[in-house]
Amino acid sequence: MKKRVLPNTPWSNTSYWTLKAKPLAMLCASLSLFGFGEALLLKSQLGSSPWTVFAQGLSVQTGLNIGLLTFIISCGVLALWIPLKQRFGLGTILNICIIALSLGLFDVWLPVVDDLVWQILLAVLGVVIVGIASSLYLTSHMGAGPRDGLMVGLTQLTGLKVGVIRTFLEGTVCLIGWLLGGVVGLATLLFAFGVGWVVQVSLDVLFNRYASINQSLSRA
Repeated sequence: MKKRVLPNTPWSNTSYWTLKAKPLAMLCASLSLFGFGEALLLKSQLGSSPWTVFAQGLSVQTGLNIGLLTFIISCGVLALWIPLKQRFGLGTILNICIIALSLGLFDVWLPVVDDLVWQILLAVLGVVIVGIASSLYLTSHMGAGPRDGLMVGLTQLTGLKVGVIRTFLEGTVCLIGWLLGGVVGLATLLFAFGVGWVVQVSLDVLFNRYASINQSLSRA
């Protein structure tokens, strides 16, 4: 029997496309929180996320726009869902839209800091918030974003922990991006080797918090 990667919670939906108030509200709120965490990482001025470094490296080598390459990478990652048998959902679409909107808004509203201690604090806080937000939106069971779907699919395939798979993915694209000419900073490394374990701990907390729900579903 395949081990469940994502726990069921009171806000979990019964379908990837069914519109219910509680799952939809949690999905939108957690994706907005995700964008906030990304904005904190950006404002730390200590480096980009690993996937951005990957896109930046490809841009250096090809001369293509980093935004276009980010889109192409996302499409490539989505293609990897097919052999992993991952399904698209409303969350997949909203992931792209809400995170981008939230990141853009908070990038405008949040001040830039120059003090190194505050920069490190923002970077750490950003990684923690992105990790927690990831676990909350994934447990709405309305579909994952491109990279999170790849993470879930590989976790299901290998049986390894989410933290291991996420760290492997982030570390790999970070290394490739750097070799291609992308810029790696402290925040990049914190994200690459930290966010997966924040997601892992958050999911473990949710599994324990709602153990009765998951046990009853396992027996069903």
